[in-house]
Amino acid sequence: MRQPFNSRGARMSLLLLLALLLVCSACSIGGTGQNVQPTPTRPAHGKQLLTGKPLTYVALGASDAVGVGSANPDKQSYVALIGQRLPRGSHLLNFGISGSTLHNALAKELPLTLSTSPELVTVWLVANDFVGGVSYESYMSDLRTLLKQLQTGTHAFVVLANLPDLTLLPSFSGRTREQKTSTLQEIKRWNNGIAHEAAHNHIPLVDLFADESILTAHPEFVSNDGFHPSAKGYAVLADKFWRAINA
Repeated sequence: MRQPFNSRGARMSLLLLLALLLVCSACSIGGTGQNVQPTPTRPAHGKQLLTGKPLTYVALGASDAVGVGSANPDKQSYVALIGQRLPRGSHLLNFGISGSTLHNALAKELPLTLSTSPELVTVWLVANDFVGGVSYESYMSDLRTLLKQLQTGTHAFVVLANLPDLTLLPSFSGRTREQKTSTLQEIKRWNNGIAHEAAHNHIPLVDLFADESILTAHPEFVSNDGFHPSAKGYAVLADKFWRAINA
């Protein structure tokens, strides 16, 4: 005998089916019933960071990051000058170590950087390697490692600087013309490699060799030790970094 149609039961079955479909959809989107936190994205331009919201700025570097050569390193280093321009309430973490090479920084400065979740990172780690006789191949290998770790381990906007013309510094005045020519050619080789790695990682490059290497060409921008920037030199350096950040 044909059973009578139970409209109420049919409606209940339909509601249960819809509820089950909603639960399954939520599981497929979130994976679990827990709240899913959005993944922070890397800003395409540094000026996206300069909207008034406090940020964490980390500097990787050597004696220049510390401010050696200035009368008041805590206020006159290029790192300090960049920090002074950041939104109110921002945190500056200067991990620069005097005498550091890039390879040293991989062991000492990079782990600290990765642990702080910075929004902005500046890197100027090349002069000690170049002057200290580190090979081009070793330096570029370390640079690739550093940039890869910063790209995969943080969501920071990274800015990288290269070599100015070091042969213009007073500390290089005792070298022969042939030695300076050879050194200059090697500087250009290193800078080409640095530019390649910066472009490969979509990182802005602060080109200190451009503009006739103003940082080393003008005596007033060099400290009395003949190598490090003076307070005026650090101001020029900070301006160059800031233009790259704010581009």
